[in-house]
Amino acid sequence: MLRADELRKHYPKAVQAVDGVSLSLNEGVCFGLLGPNGAGKTTTLEMLEGIIKPSSGQIYHRGKPINAEYRKHIGIQFQHTALPELLTVKESLQLFQKLYPSPLSLDELVEACALTEYLNRDNRKLSGGQRQRLLLAIALINNPDIVFLDEPTTGLDPQARHNFWSLIRNIKARGKTIILTTHYMDEAEQLCDEIAIMDKGRILVQDTPQNLLANHFDGVLIKLPKSSGLAELSEWSYPMAIGDDVIEFVTPDVEAALRQLAQHHISLDGLSIVAPNLENLFLKLTGYSLRA
Repeated sequence: MLRADELRKHYPKAVQAVDGVSLSLNEGVCFGLLGPNGAGKTTTLEMLEGIIKPSSGQIYHRGKPINAEYRKHIGIQFQHTALPELLTVKESLQLFQKLYPSPLSLDELVEACALTEYLNRDNRKLSGGQRQRLLLAIALINNPDIVFLDEPTTGLDPQARHNFWSLIRNIKARGKTIILTTHYMDEAEQLCDEIAIMDKGRILVQDTPQNLLANHFDGVLIKLPKSSGLAELSEWSYPMAIGDDVIEFVTPDVEAALRQLAQHHISLDGLSIVAPNLENLFLKLTGYSLRA
């Protein structure tokens, strides 16, 4: 469906935003592009959307280099979008329908994005979740093959986020290919068939969430408060990840790890044992340092 070969993007002052990104997406999948701030994911997304041109490399849609025709086959829900004021939800949809030769019907859009209750509401008076549903409907108006969602649930409350996840699953069930960026690792685990984690302009890993976790973690994750004293040990059997407040390590043998902790007189107050998840993998690969 979509393929990118060795994408690079240079900016003035020797800034290398994207440095050799390659990926290939099958039809009907939800693909998550993850990374810390400054990793290059927004630039990569804008190249895949055809908004900016790569400094080098090529993007293919159904085997052909993307061109102006490609825009007819994609829909984009930007992270920040300004809507015309003084229009209702229905009027906003009708306005955008007029921009396309063969738009989806109003009924289809309303059903797909659960907008029936809000059709006559001023679009300025929508809640965060309602507004995101309207923006998703606008992204679907031209019945695209590929839907780009740029951090669509940022700022939403948990209920609105879960409702939006259901909409995304329904959109994928219609055969759409979805490319999603998000800072919520649980969102990526819930929605994505495949993910790529980026940092410093490169893709570090790409696979299904299940395969990535199986490949990078052998066992369970043990967490301890940083105040436990574990970080000060000169010898320890397991590689540690040290954050501001917590220390983590993975072990295939919980009992052996607990015996070692006891032997070193490490306090077990606040200890937790969990199965590793995408957030643990994300931090393992990109570190704990705060990014600008």
